[in-house]
Amino acid sequence: MRTNGSRATRGRFLLAAIVQCVLVTGAVALLSPVHAAEEAAPAGGKEAGKEGWGSDWKTWRAGTDVENVASLQRGARDFASYCLGCHSLKYERWSRMAKDLDIPEDILAKDVLPPGDKPASYILTSMPAADAETWFGKTPPDLSLMARARGKDYLYRFLTTFYLDPTRPTGANNLQLPATAMPAVLSELEGVKRAVYKNEETQGAEGKTTTEPVFDHFEQVAPGRLSRAEYEGFARDIVNFLDYVGEPAQAARRSLGIWVVLFLLVFTWLAWLMKKEFWKDVH
Repeated sequence: MRTNGSRATRGRFLLAAIVQCVLVTGAVALLSPVHAAEEAAPAGGKEAGKEGWGSDWKTWRAGTDVENVASLQRGARDFASYCLGCHSLKYERWSRMAKDLDIPEDILAKDVLPPGDKPASYILTSMPAADAETWFGKTPPDLSLMARARGKDYLYRFLTTFYLDPTRPTGANNLQLPATAMPAVLSELEGVKRAVYKNEETQGAEGKTTTEPVFDHFEQVAPGRLSRAEYEGFARDIVNFLDYVGEPAQAARRSLGIWVVLFLLVFTWLAWLMKKEFWKDVH
C-alpha cells in the first residue's frame, strides 16, 4: 500500500509539472503580441494637430510588428539609403535578410547590394572608423543589437526628437540622447524643428527656489519632403527593421510557440487520462 501511495504521489507531481510547463510556455508565447498591442499608440499624442507638438514625447511608442514584411522591406530600403553610410549590421548577411524579407535575388543585386558586396557578405558600412571618429568625435555604433539593447521605443523617439541647436558642432541636438554626436541626417525628410523651453521653479534641498528650463514643445522651422505622419511611418519602418535584425528568428519563434502550447495542452489531457486509468483501482 505504501508503494501505491508513492506512485500516486509521483503521478500528482508529474501532472503538476506538466501543467506548470504549459502555463510558463503559454506566457512566453503570448507576452510579445500583448506588449506589441500596448505599444501601438500614435506618436503625435494629443497635440499632434496643433502648431506646437511634442510635449508628450516621452510617451511615444514605436508600435512596430516584425511580421509586417512590407514594413520590413521599406525599413531595409531606407536603412541602406540613409543609415548604411555610417552604421553597420555586422551580424546580418544580405542573403539572410533577402530570404526573410522575400526580396528576390535580382532585386537584391540590382537595387540593394553596395558595389563590391556579395549576397553572402555581412552588412557593413564603407566608412573607415578613423574618418568617422575624426568627423563625429566617435565611431558610429553597429546597430545589429541596438533594438535589443535600447528598445524599440527608444530608437523611435531618437529618430523623431532631433531639433535645431546652434551650440552643437552638428547644429542639431536630440531629446532622447542629449549631446548626441549624430547629425540630423534625416532633416531633409522630416524638416527642421526647434525646441521651445519654459522656465520651471523647483524647490532645493535647503528650501531655495531655482529656475531651470524644461522642454515644452516643438515648432516647425522648415518643412521636409515628408509630412509629419509620413515621417513617423518612415521612422517606424526603420525601427521595425532594426528590431528584426536584432533577432531574425523571432517571428518564427512566436509562431512556433503557439503550436508548442497546443501540443502541451493535448499532451496534458492525454497524461491526465492515462493517470486516471492507471490509478483508478488505487484507494
